Amino acid sequence: FFSGSLAMEDVKLADWCKALEPSVLREMIDVVSNQPDIINLATGLPEADFFPVQSYKEGLAAALASDPLALQYRPPYEPLKQHIVEIMQKRGVECTVDQVFITTGAQQGLNVLTRMLLNPYGDIILEEVIYAGLRQAINPMQPKIHFVKTNLATGMDTDQVEALLEKGIRPPFFYIVPNAQTPIGVSLSLEKRKKLLEIAEKYRVPVIEDDTYGFLTYDDKEEQCLKSINPDWVFYLGSFSKVIAPGLRLGWMIAPPNLINTLTVLKEATDLESSGLTQRAVSYYLDKGNFWEHITELRKEYQKRRDVMLSCLEEFFPENVTWSKPSGGMFIWVVFDKSVNTSRLLDYCLQHVKVAFIPGFAFALPGSDATNCM
Repeated sequence: FFSGSLAMEDVKLADWCKALEPSVLREMIDVVSNQPDIINLATGLPEADFFPVQSYKEGLAAALASDPLALQYRPPYEPLKQHIVEIMQKRGVECTVDQVFITTGAQQGLNVLTRMLLNPYGDIILEEVIYAGLRQAINPMQPKIHFVKTNLATGMDTDQVEALLEKGIRPPFFYIVPNAQTPIGVSLSLEKRKKLLEIAEKYRVPVIEDDTYGFLTYDDKEEQCLKSINPDWVFYLGSFSKVIAPGLRLGWMIAPPNLINTLTVLKEATDLESSGLTQRAVSYYLDKGNFWEHITELRKEYQKRRDVMLSCLEEFFPENVTWSKPSGGMFIWVVFDKSVNTSRLLDYCLQHVKVAFIPGFAFALPGSDATNCM
């Protein structure tokens, strides 16, 4: 018989949880939210002024008026899936409704795929500086990580990937953000896109393509997504977070139809289903036909902000500092001299000049060094 209150020492964490560290990005969101006078260069959040609030309100109202059961448990909304098929055509991908898997944001798609493909303690090949959400997704499996370099101009070092495979390393997938990689901001060169897909097919390793920023490209560039080059070896992840609003928590995956049932079972373990109301509201919003005009406006506005930041770096930063020059997305990666510790620099900036950024270590894999980056 148990009596008394539950003490922390009574809780036995799973082994993989014992080494978990708080998300620096999440902590920084809390910091800038509680101190509105801070200049926020840290969180990479979409600009709230660009959210189509009125159009989405109309979509919600229409969803509730036309279908009161939008608040009930419901299967994925077919009209939204059809809209996604049409959106994918804009990315050069021909797919069908039965390949579209609705997710609660691209992060859930990533979580579901890693659970489906990665065995406990298995090998995995990743870029040495990578999206923190991927690390959170793979942590429960405690994989053995092999990392490769990322060039600030051309992206992942695919030659290093191939060299690891030639040594016998067999990862269950490759993870890549080919357009505006988080956090570096670099887009994978076309040559490397083709090389990675050749490697994937040769060694029969599927690619998880996180195309969250694929629609936010600048300088009139339209970067090819991997799925359009070789659809057979790519799981595609898309999201409405950066192009409509992150609070929707709505994304999608393009996957083989024969895996949809397996993906559904894995998804049900986390949230049963994505919000039927949100799916309908977004679908109604897309019905209006203003989405691509909205994308054009986002590209124009975010490109202006990127250009201002790059100009400021050029004007005010020392000559021995280098940085990425992204053709899309919301991130710029800065590399200082090895003598600079950006964690200590962050503390100084928060205290004395009220500026926030994310120090590089927050994105670096164990064994790699990004203490002089931000």
